[in-house]
This record gives sequence, structure tokens and C-alpha cells, in this order.
Amino acid sequence: MDVRLASSRFPRSSAYHPDWVLKNAATGSSNPLWLAEWLAEAMELRPGMRVLDLGCGRAITSIFLAREFSVQVWATDLWFPASGNARRIRDAGLEDRVFPIHADARSLPFAGEFFDAIVSVDSYYYYGTDDLYLNYLAHFVKPAGQIGIAGAGLVGELDGTLPEHLAGFWTNDLWSLHSAAWWRRHWERSGIVSVEVADALDDGWRRWLEWQRIVAPDNGPEIEAVEADAGRTLAHVRAVGRRKADAVFQDYCWPDTLRSVPDSYEPEPLLRESGIDPR
Repeated sequence: MDVRLASSRFPRSSAYHPDWVLKNAATGSSNPLWLAEWLAEAMELRPGMRVLDLGCGRAITSIFLAREFSVQVWATDLWFPASGNARRIRDAGLEDRVFPIHADARSLPFAGEFFDAIVSVDSYYYYGTDDLYLNYLAHFVKPAGQIGIAGAGLVGELDGTLPEHLAGFWTNDLWSLHSAAWWRRHWERSGIVSVEVADALDDGWRRWLEWQRIVAPDNGPEIEAVEADAGRTLAHVRAVGRRKADAVFQDYCWPDTLRSVPDSYEPEPLLRESGIDPR
């Protein structure tokens, strides 16, 4: 029996063939289906909901959510083309429920308040650390709709000094990783969402290590770093917030891309008249 990626902790994910998962998943820090299942446990996903899967990669999380929760999913990614995702979606028999979109997370082609929920698996830290981003993203979810993220993170914030055992693996993009407590503060101070969950996955580092050993066994620096760290620094974190009904948005913080600031032009003299003594 093939027991790769089988886990009693993630019964829904374990039903999916490991070859399909491994062939179609981006490398990432963990099995994206494990992270999606863990995130979904903290969210209210009901049949017929419209869900934005932001940074979906090759759309396997979108397929998973549509199959497991009978939701409609807009599988949106910048790095992977929509045409390739469309083939995966078609082969999964979900053309009527999963819709592939090629778009940048900072320039989304959707109407305001279109989605019932937004999810992002192992992607949000690439753009969501920006202080203004939640003000933009929350435009697209209905009032009282949830926004949920899950992915690589930290047990606690680094003080600027990188632990020596992580040096061989650490790249500059990893400074965007943060703890669950950081994400709670980052979202709550905006006043846009009420944070309902912000926590770390139990033994998340073991999941990280297990995934890397299967999907990228030659990735020595990362495997050695995660193994040496043993959960002291690296973790998997999730956060779920609910858009407040009275949320106040700032229009200059990346509003709907079809909006623009009203402007009028009246010509004025460019230079002062000659002969003025500035003294």
C-alpha cells in the first residue's frame, strides 16, 4: 500500500493520490492540501459559496476546496498560467465550479464584494505583509465574509539576528515570514477584520520536513535547516479574519482598479513674473 502523504490528521487530503499531489503541487513548505484542510477547519465554507483562492499555484487547493466543500472557486495565480490550470480542472471534472484566472494579487479583476470567502495557502506572505494590502483585498469579500491564510511562518518574531542553523537555507524573501501573533496584530490594527483564529500547527515543522523529504529529497539545505531547527523557529501558521460590517476603507490604498481619483485641470502660470526681488 502506498502510504505517502497519508495522515490521520488530514483525512480529507489523504484521499487524494500522492502522485497527483506531488506532480501538481508547487514545492512550497508543506503539502498544500494539508494546509488547505487545516485552514478550512477554521472557516465556514458552505455549498454554493463563491471563494477566491489567491495564489493557488497549480490549482490543486482550488480543486480540493470545490470537491470537499461544494463551493465555487476562482483559482487565481500569477506564476502559473490559467490554461494549464484549466486542464487540471477539466481532468478533475470541475469545469463548472473552478475557474482559472491569471492575475497579480495587487491587481485583481473582480467586482467589489463578489466573494463569500477568500483563502490563500502558502502564498499570502509574498504580498500581504504590506500595511495597505488588507485594505485592498477586503474590498472583494462581502461584509461578514472570512479571509483565511495558512502557510510557512515563525514560532516567534526574529530580532534581526538569524539563527546560525538557518543560514544555509535562508534567502531574503524569507524575511516576509511571521508568527501567528504578528499576523493577528497586523490585521487587527487595520480595523477592517475581526481576527477569529491566529495560531500555529502542532508539530508543523515535522510536516514541513516530511514534505521536503518526499517532494524535494535533494534539497539538502532546507531539509537540514528544518531538521536542525526542530520547531524552535520555523512553523506553519494560519489566520482567519471576518470583515467587519462597519469597516472603513481608504480609497487611495489600491482601490478597485477601475476607480481613479477625480481630477480637474486649470492652467496657471508656471513661473513668477520677472522683476520680483526674493529678498
